[in-house]
Amino acid sequence: MRNILGLLFVSIALISCNDNLVFNQYKSMPNAEWHKDSLVKFEFSPIDTISRNNVYINLRNNNDYGYSNLFLIVGIDFPNNYKVVDTLEYEMADVDGKFLGEGLTDLKENVLEFKSNVIFPTTGTYNISIQQAMRESGEVDGITSLKGVTDVGIQIEKMNTNE
Repeated sequence: MRNILGLLFVSIALISCNDNLVFNQYKSMPNAEWHKDSLVKFEFSPIDTISRNNVYINLRNNNDYGYSNLFLIVGIDFPNNYKVVDTLEYEMADVDGKFLGEGLTDLKENVLEFKSNVIFPTTGTYNISIQQAMRESGEVDGITSLKGVTDVGIQIEKMNTNE
């Protein structure tokens, strides 16, 4: 038990040592299902308005995820009422059907690049919303409940000056 607590403490210490981390938050999906009308929302207020940042969408999925890709609609609302909306596609499995991402169990964590070299020029609150936009092949209506997605997150890291 003592070794487990020591290992847990060291793991937390290593994870928390990222000085470039500006924002990192996850939202859990009830019953590991993501409804097509469910917006996953994140709110942050960057302190630094001149540094360049990389923005990632973090996604955890389990073996119930039945697709090799993922379509998302992602919006950013700026404090000055400016809004950016992107439709994105990410690969979730290789050609053999093996899930991409990190993890030793059936739970895989994917760090998906969303925006790079971004400056948040205005002080105030930014809002990011993420919505799944999956459809069966040949269908017009979206998949009502996307199974196998356990958590959705946003991670923002300040770029190193030598990048």
